[in-house]
Amino acid sequence: MDRLSGSANLMIVSDLDLTMVDHDDPENLALLRFNALWEAYYRQNSLLLFSTGRSPTIYGELRNQKPLLTPDVTIMSVGTEITYGESMVPDDEWTQYLDHKWNRDIVVEETAKFRELVSQSDTEQRPHKVSFYLEKGKASKVMQALSNCLEKRGLDVKIIYSNGIALDILPQAAGKGRALAFLLEKLKADGLQPHNTLVCGDSGNDAELFSVPEVYGVSNAQEELVQWYAENARGNLQILHATERCAAGIIQAIGNFSLGPHLSPRDVRDSVFHTKVLSPSHEVVMFYLFYERWMRGEIENSEQYMQYLKSVLHSTGNYVHPSGIDRPMHQIIDTLKMQFGENQGLGFRVWVDRTSFAEISLGSWLVKFDKWELSGNDLRCCLTKVLMNSKVDAPNEFTWMHLHQTWLDGSRGKDDIPWFV
Repeated sequence: MDRLSGSANLMIVSDLDLTMVDHDDPENLALLRFNALWEAYYRQNSLLLFSTGRSPTIYGELRNQKPLLTPDVTIMSVGTEITYGESMVPDDEWTQYLDHKWNRDIVVEETAKFRELVSQSDTEQRPHKVSFYLEKGKASKVMQALSNCLEKRGLDVKIIYSNGIALDILPQAAGKGRALAFLLEKLKADGLQPHNTLVCGDSGNDAELFSVPEVYGVSNAQEELVQWYAENARGNLQILHATERCAAGIIQAIGNFSLGPHLSPRDVRDSVFHTKVLSPSHEVVMFYLFYERWMRGEIENSEQYMQYLKSVLHSTGNYVHPSGIDRPMHQIIDTLKMQFGENQGLGFRVWVDRTSFAEISLGSWLVKFDKWELSGNDLRCCLTKVLMNSKVDAPNEFTWMHLHQTWLDGSRGKDDIPWFV
């Protein structure tokens, strides 16, 4: 949260399953479109929050399965856990806040009396969340009876039913909406309240997000949220029912509410020629999109693209391979020319994450990012640093002077590969 020096231009708060992530999209195209948009235009001055019903364990599993960006804040376990940054530092104030009128042992004792409740896996049972499966036809009756039982035992709880199957019992103070309101209050107290906040969800446990004051909302709704919308938000011009699926619906909402750029670089066919470079991070996103399309054989194998590379990669520049070998940059151009279409049919994809940049001297920029590459079942990541200079005759264009990569822990590839950029 302290990554920014001032208020975020935009804060996106998104559910994951069937909101940011489309499990019916095996190529993850909508998610990759969002990734390119965020890293090119928003990462430097905005905040990304994931708000999920998933526990830390299965949230981690999803991140290993899908090309998810690293969020600034993660709200997990239906708003009962808040963590910050890549290292996921927990918010102890939030944990203490949830202890009021909550006793997990009593919840477990009372729920054991209901045969209709089938306990979810141990990974989904958290300090401030007890979770079950419950058939849809029995949900209303069981929830009412259970609420009465827990109230008689002196607890103040919240019972949330989602996706027609999942029932979560939380402290009354918990929930995705309450967690977001808590975060916004912290930012406001520091004078850092975002200029705009967009919340994104699809199911019953997301409904609270749309009740937070002064936020924009986009839903790709399942039945519970459709019902909530009809009862609470019909006619609210700050809430959009998306016609696009999942991450594409989030992009749609950014455009609908005029919150900022909403054309993903992935939606521009020849982005290196038809898009004006706006920043070093935008330059990086466009370069690796070109690299992906070249390796997939999706663009023309022409001298025009070789000239583009020569204009970007400085003739005297150098490149440090993740193995530590130092090579001249012109070898990148020579080798890439021979590798056109080499990864065609392999599901080859490239994306960048955690992009940041700073001007270290007049016209010289240091850019840092994680560069991910997927080819077949082979997924690898390099921590990457690029030193680039603004061109004298075109200050908004950049020349790469030095490229240095090291393997991300646990993502080491083969050091004897002929070339990796």
